Amino acid sequence: MDFLETMARGVGRFRRDVFPRRQEQFESLADAQQPKALFLTCADSRVLPAMITQTGPGELFVERNPGNLAPIYSGAAVGVSASIEYAVAALKTPHVIICGHSDCGAVKGILHPEAVADMPAVARWLRYGDEARRRLDTQAPGADEDERLRRLTELNVLVQMEHLATHPAVQRALADGHLAIHGWVYEIETGEVRAYDSARGTFVPFPEA
Repeated sequence: MDFLETMARGVGRFRRDVFPRRQEQFESLADAQQPKALFLTCADSRVLPAMITQTGPGELFVERNPGNLAPIYSGAAVGVSASIEYAVAALKTPHVIICGHSDCGAVKGILHPEAVADMPAVARWLRYGDEARRRLDTQAPGADEDERLRRLTELNVLVQMEHLATHPAVQRALADGHLAIHGWVYEIETGEVRAYDSARGTFVPFPEA
């Protein structure tokens, strides 16, 4: 079966079986949204924010891009920056979650830039992860490949959290005490989610986090 046909059948099941059961909820969302969090994660097809968090329609404002990157704020027109600004300034989301994941192709590209040299747009985008790689080279120079990838995945989340704090809308919300920024890593194979604990300086599993 062609995948487009598979999706079309899925839409049919949604209209026939799912939507009627939640019609009142969707009608309440028809004219406005008030999400509880901005969830900034990777575009990887294996990462499903609503499934991982067990949230419903209207609860997450989701921004996805290769490597779950949050560019340092600049005057350049960057789509991710627009999503951040809109979520924080217009929608007043009280939480921002930056969620990395295991086996991330973008993080592999940050670790080995030569692997994406023939994809110039990808290579330019992944430069927003360069600082994470520099920290990895300082902190774990002798680690094996698997450990370097794991560490870089975590460091990338932390660096993007720092980048996020350069955005004026985020700075204002943080200063007013209206926003909290969180860093997560999702393990695809086990389903485990680890959150950054700033007091311990490490990522710890839920519900310990």
